[in-house]
Amino acid sequence: MKTSTFTAPSGARIRFTRLGFGSAPLGNLYKAISEEQARDTLETAWKAGMRYFDTAPLYGLGLSETRINHFLRGKKRADYIVSTKVGRLLQACAPKERTGIGKFFATPSRREVYDYGYDGVMRSFEASLERLGLDSVEILFVHDIDVFNHGTEAARDARVDELMKGGYKALLKLRDEKVIKAFGAGVNEWPVCEMLAHRGDFDLFLLAGRYTLLEQESIKSFLPLCERRGIGIVLGGPYNSGILARGPRKGAQYNYSNAPKAVLDRVAAIDAICRRHKVKLPVAALQFPFFHKQVVSVIPGAAAPSEIRANVGYLNARAPKALWNELKAAGFIHPDAPTA
Repeated sequence: MKTSTFTAPSGARIRFTRLGFGSAPLGNLYKAISEEQARDTLETAWKAGMRYFDTAPLYGLGLSETRINHFLRGKKRADYIVSTKVGRLLQACAPKERTGIGKFFATPSRREVYDYGYDGVMRSFEASLERLGLDSVEILFVHDIDVFNHGTEAARDARVDELMKGGYKALLKLRDEKVIKAFGAGVNEWPVCEMLAHRGDFDLFLLAGRYTLLEQESIKSFLPLCERRGIGIVLGGPYNSGILARGPRKGAQYNYSNAPKAVLDRVAAIDAICRRHKVKLPVAALQFPFFHKQVVSVIPGAAAPSEIRANVGYLNARAPKALWNELKAAGFIHPDAPTA
């Protein structure tokens, strides 16, 4: 699999594989998977050439990080890169009080406590290293510091202030001490990434679902800012929670819930154009983000070996220039979004 070396604004050099491994499904997201299936999925990703693994304490309340530990143990540390996240501490609790009931299954009984302060970031990072069995990671992302998770813009802004007054100093210290190579934020909303980029020295952002074949509003101001500053983008959620992988069928998911009619109709129209060019919808969805030069890796999640093989096939499939031209002419790709 193709790789590229990203030089962060801080000067750190990180070698990414084009496709990375998004490990939320390893945390039993939406359904429980066995230890054997988790390992088989990771093994298939490794054999396909993936060497970038993204995880977080939230994913299975520590389960994803633990499963990655089991898989990577014994492999040469120089052969892979890992990113994890801070912003939540996990506290032991009664089973009925655990975070993610109905979303994560068969996980440890833990509840999340948001903490973007200095001590909170340090404690979260230390716990992640323990679960991962590592003494360093390449990238640390501030997790979910957005309206979706905190409810209002005012609450989000208060969390950003908390980060900049405390946790940001911890991130700088960890980077200066080379315990991490780079840091950024991992969120589902681009405006807070833009806010953070204006307020601090961030290397990368993990942007989930906000620069996809379905929506490109971030191209207006945020991505040009990243170009000017040399900030990299890890693109999560290229299928917008699944609708760009499975199509506009009944029950299709968008933003982690049932897709509204307007989204279903838009995806149906995109799919019709893809079909005219004999290109599968997920092929176009997975390949589109790579046209932007700031995108260093795309990390679709996977819960089974078949999903890994499908993603690799989508990445390698042919998508003619005429497809992108028609999608742009029809208004489904923003005029400023690169398609070559």
